[in-house]
Amino acid sequence: MQLTLGPLLYYWPRQTVLDFYAEAAGWPVDTVYLGEVVCARRHELKLADWLALAADLSAAGKQVVLSSQALLESSGDLIGLKKLIGSGFAIEANDLGAVKLARDAGRPFVAGPHLNIYNGPALDWFAAAGATRWLPPLEASRETVAAVLAEKTVPIETELFAHGRLPLAFSARCFTARHYDLNKDACEFKCIDHPDGLTMTTREGQDFLCINGIQTMSAACHSLWHDLGDLAGVDALRISPQQHHTGEIVAAYAARLAGDAVNAEPARWNPEGWVDGYWRGEAGIHPIQEHRP
Repeated sequence: MQLTLGPLLYYWPRQTVLDFYAEAAGWPVDTVYLGEVVCARRHELKLADWLALAADLSAAGKQVVLSSQALLESSGDLIGLKKLIGSGFAIEANDLGAVKLARDAGRPFVAGPHLNIYNGPALDWFAAAGATRWLPPLEASRETVAAVLAEKTVPIETELFAHGRLPLAFSARCFTARHYDLNKDACEFKCIDHPDGLTMTTREGQDFLCINGIQTMSAACHSLWHDLGDLAGVDALRISPQQHHTGEIVAAYAARLAGDAVNAEPARWNPEGWVDGYWRGEAGIHPIQEHRP
């Protein structure tokens, strides 16, 4: 079982990002996904910076994949996507435009979780277009993933989103800008003030969702920490970057997958709590069952 580090979903200061990936070069992950996937206005790092990071991480022995934006909104976004495709690095396609460009260029790609692949024939189609790995939709249950794998007819690797706040939806509107009563095009880059997103609560005071620019996320952390022994057909697990403890989380997952003893305090990693309802075929907000190990 491989471990991967998913793309950074938040807007962090430039030096914070550089320091984060300098540490990640020494973490026990096989693949690192890089790039801006949420909002094209985030310019702390430009494409040249991401490519430089990709070169550094490749030199450190990591497989590097450049992730595309999930919601392309302008001709500038399309130009950026074409540059990703032509960069020479592997690509994670998070929309059909990226799939088409990768296919036309004859480039293999990772079919990202936002492509919404729910059955074997669809997965076969993406594999024929050049996908060598896929991520099931984030709300897919264990049974759904197993059914797709049983139905597909071609070899393709499967990677699960295993730990992190779930990036559930995207909108042309920016919710963070709206929270501050700002226009999207004059947002003052408020996302940088919320390194793990901005939690929303219900009228009853329950944490419900997390807004991250144009992205809506789960308020709690989705985790498959208790399911590592029941992942038949899965080739890789994705850890999504968060402000604190990402290195500890990666190390703990790596140790458990290797069968080693784990000296960790999982409750400290995510004080907002863990959920795994989607994986159990229930509402995603349902917390991890307390009786589980």
